[in-house]
Formats: sequence, C-alpha cells, structure tokens
Amino acid sequence: MAIPQLTPEQRAQAGAKATAARKRRAEISRKIGTGELSIRSVIEMATSDEALAKMRVSAMIEALPGIGKKKASDLMSRLGIAASRRLKGLGPYQKDALFEEFEK
Repeated sequence: MAIPQLTPEQRAQAGAKATAARKRRAEISRKIGTGELSIRSVIEMATSDEALAKMRVSAMIEALPGIGKKKASDLMSRLGIAASRRLKGLGPYQKDALFEEFEK
C-alpha cells in the first residue's frame, strides 16, 4: 500500500494533532504521578478520549510514583498484559487485574 501524499496543510494539521495528543498524555502522566488521577479513572477516560486510548499501558504504570520500567514490565508480565498494549486494547480481565493491583 502506497503512503498517501499529503499537502503541506494536511501535514501541518496532522503534526498539530500529534503534538496535542502527546501533550494530553504528558498531562495525564503528571496527574497520575501526583495522585490527582487513579488508574481506574484514566482507563475510564480512555474510552472517550482518543489521545488517552492510544497511551501505552506501560507508560501509565510507569507514571506512578516508585514504579520504573523494570517494575512496570514485571507487573505487566505477571498480569498477562503485552508490553505493546495500549489502554484501548485492555480486556475486562486485564482491567480488573490492574484495578485490583493498584486499589489495594
């Protein structure tokens, strides 16, 4: 499949949309880190927010205080969540496992 040729205007619009999505995900990560948002609320918000829906689960977990890449990776493996999984792709059992893990 050929890559579509975009006009400069379309390219600028796509760039602006991508920048806005990255800023949104960074804002959410900051709020997770400060405790303003819980894992449950972020996952629920992802059902209606396209930028959050495309956030990696590992990035959400790593935003929590005291959790780095290694702990997040180990946790995701233990819960049966693929490293490439995004919030929109979480199944009900995976969501429940995350809620149980972080709402202790």
